Formats: sequence, structure tokens, C-alpha cells
Amino acid sequence: MTSLPLTIRHELPVDGAAIERLHERAFGPGRFARTAFRLREGAPPDPALTFAAHVGTFLVGSIRVTPVVAGGHRALMLGPLTVDPAFEGRGIGAALMNRSIEASREAAYDLILLVGDAPYYARFGFRMIPPGQLMLPGPADPARFLALELVEGVLAQRRGAVTAIRDGG
Repeated sequence: MTSLPLTIRHELPVDGAAIERLHERAFGPGRFARTAFRLREGAPPDPALTFAAHVGTFLVGSIRVTPVVAGGHRALMLGPLTVDPAFEGRGIGAALMNRSIEASREAAYDLILLVGDAPYYARFGFRMIPPGQLMLPGPADPARFLALELVEGVLAQRRGAVTAIRDGG
């Protein structure tokens, strides 16, 4: 196979259908019932923090980040992070994560939340949120509810519900 360069850029409206097909292949129809999906439903991702990865003209990965309210303060909910199964293990997910985390810092956010695999996300600095400190609007495995502090010590100051910021306010 020819080695093609990886390009990471902001997600564009034209990427939407390809990203939805990628999500369907990666997560299946069960994704709609997951708490993290339902939290983001009707709450658009922040285009400044959302990226697509391409090899040539082929979309191979995507990361979306949605503003939320966590314990009464603004925060971000990362996800989904998706890489085409044919391109897994090539650092695409890590490249998308690093790009999105840096953009989140530049946008002056102080906390990123996600529901995901703790061993994978630990390498980016995510750690488990103490059970009961922040509550999602549905069930989630507490060992998979993770946070990355972009400002040291901010997680300890957040207590309460995590809610979406819907269109129109």
C-alpha cells in the first residue's frame, strides 16, 4: 500500500455524511441509546474543537467536542472519537485527541469530560471522576466516566449534574 499523508483539519459540513457512516460502522445502532450520545443529542459540537482526519481524500477519523455544563460551570464533552477500523493502530486517534485538546486549551476551557476506555485515555491525562461528584443524565460505568483538567485542580471544584447546552441557549 502506498503511504499517504495524514491531514487533520476542522470538520466541515461536507464531512457530515461520511462521519455519520463512520460512526455507524464503529458503534452500530446501539450508539443512540448510550448516555454520552443522548447528552450530546440536539447540542451541536463546537466547530472550533471538532476535527476530521483524512488520508488523501478518504475520511479516516473524526473527533467531536460539545460544550456542556458540569456542576454549574462550562466544560466540554469529548466524543465520539472514531477511527476507521482499517486505519486503527496508526496513531490517528492520538493525533485527533492531541489536536482537540490543544484547541480546547486555546479556547480557554478548563475541563474535558468523556465516557470511554480509561487505559486508552489515561495517556492523554484523563482520569476517573470520583463516583457521585458529577452526574450524567443517564447510566454510565463510573470507571469509564473520565476527566482531563486543563487547569490544575478544577475537577475538585465541580459537583453536580452534567447537562447539554441545547440550540438556542
